[in-house]
Amino acid sequence: MRAVVTGATSGIGEAIATRLAERATVVLVGRDNARLDAAARRIERAAPGADLVLEKADLALVKEVRALAERLPRADVVISNAAVITDLHDHTAEGRQTLLATNHLAPYLLLRLLAEAADRPARFVIVGADPVALAGAPVDLDDLEAHNLWLPDPDLLPFAAYGRTKNMNAMVGYELARRFPGITVNAAHPGIIGGTGLGRHAKGALRELGERLGRTAPGPEVGADTPVWLATSSEVDGRTGGFYVDRVLTPTAEHTTDRARCARLWRESAQLVGISGE
Repeated sequence: MRAVVTGATSGIGEAIATRLAERATVVLVGRDNARLDAAARRIERAAPGADLVLEKADLALVKEVRALAERLPRADVVISNAAVITDLHDHTAEGRQTLLATNHLAPYLLLRLLAEAADRPARFVIVGADPVALAGAPVDLDDLEAHNLWLPDPDLLPFAAYGRTKNMNAMVGYELARRFPGITVNAAHPGIIGGTGLGRHAKGALRELGERLGRTAPGPEVGADTPVWLATSSEVDGRTGGFYVDRVLTPTAEHTTDRARCARLWRESAQLVGISGE
């Protein structure tokens, strides 16, 4: 078995890769060679004899996502885990908002390209977030970069926008499952997990919130459980288009499952990355 894991150099992604390395060749995707090498050493210590392939790619850049998709060998499992929380004014060299580009456009483009190129059944797993908490954070399809998002404490805006991108992940998962029936596509909430480094650039109230949660939250190995189960268990053979929490199929908000909204997000995303929306 060959598995691809994005965001594999720390946190939940590294924990997922470590678990998978016990049974598969694992392709670690990260944006920094030094961090890839360090993660590989840690995984090899935890899983002696691990067969690892290191792939450097900055998923905030469309051109690098395209190049990654072209050079990846066919995989049996693809786990989309990479995500960031950044200031809404941070933009990539391609002019896209970093948060939207990394958290939404990258998995949309990578998974779509890999699905289109697939020549055998595969399992795609998208690491999402709490569907209960996100029920009140519908994606504004007219404002994907959350320019019009407002909160009394502006320090919390990046976290609110991050939540919207996680709802986008769920919507893309449902649309992928409908469009590519030969591939199983499911999403999972890993839980509130500490040690992910997700909020390392946070400030003010958001930093305080992250530090408070981090003191009591379980570690990344707990967050890896449901994604790895979806990727490998015979219990979910043939299941697709689902969202799971603690291995339990869980409904998400109607605004994430509405077919017209999902199809529109698909088309809008296609336009942003320069491919067909059909």
